[in-house]
Amino acid sequence: MFYKDERLALFIEGSNLYAAAKALGFEIDYKLLRQEFMRRGKLLRVLYYTALLENDEYSPIRPLVDWLNYNGFTMVTKAAKEYTDSQGRRKVKGNMDIELTVDAMELAPRIDHIVLFSGDGDFRPLVESLQRQGVRVSVVSTIRSQPPMISDELRRQADNFIELDELRDVIGRPPREPRADEAEEIE
Repeated sequence: MFYKDERLALFIEGSNLYAAAKALGFEIDYKLLRQEFMRRGKLLRVLYYTALLENDEYSPIRPLVDWLNYNGFTMVTKAAKEYTDSQGRRKVKGNMDIELTVDAMELAPRIDHIVLFSGDGDFRPLVESLQRQGVRVSVVSTIRSQPPMISDELRRQADNFIELDELRDVIGRPPREPRADEAEEIE
């Protein structure tokens, strides 16, 4: 699926990868993830997309964002939107689809292979466009969770589907017990 001389870029939709790994019962070791794909080709970029709550004194994702930023990842963040749903529950929304899509389209002329860490079916037209430009696209997600975390349309469109559970031994670590003040990754 990978060629040693091909130029690679990883596009990681943080909330989607977090949810998929959590559904499979492990956490991602991002240092190992980066090393694994450096081994598979000429890794030019690793982009990580996430929304952050700007008004919180402590954001549980802030230490990860800082670590990634200092360790070779390009961080793409924006402020998350906070709202109350119809049942009165506090919800946070921070969709990064447009930012990821624009970056992928801009990098496409310089890349041979893009690895998209997301199962979001909204990315199917992006994958199709990248393929028309001659870029191979692999998608990393899971069909082993209930329900599956990858849309059927995205899986069919991709050149390769990489089952996240099969990367567990290479890029995973057991989940740690969350601290009381930690929250989930933003949707």
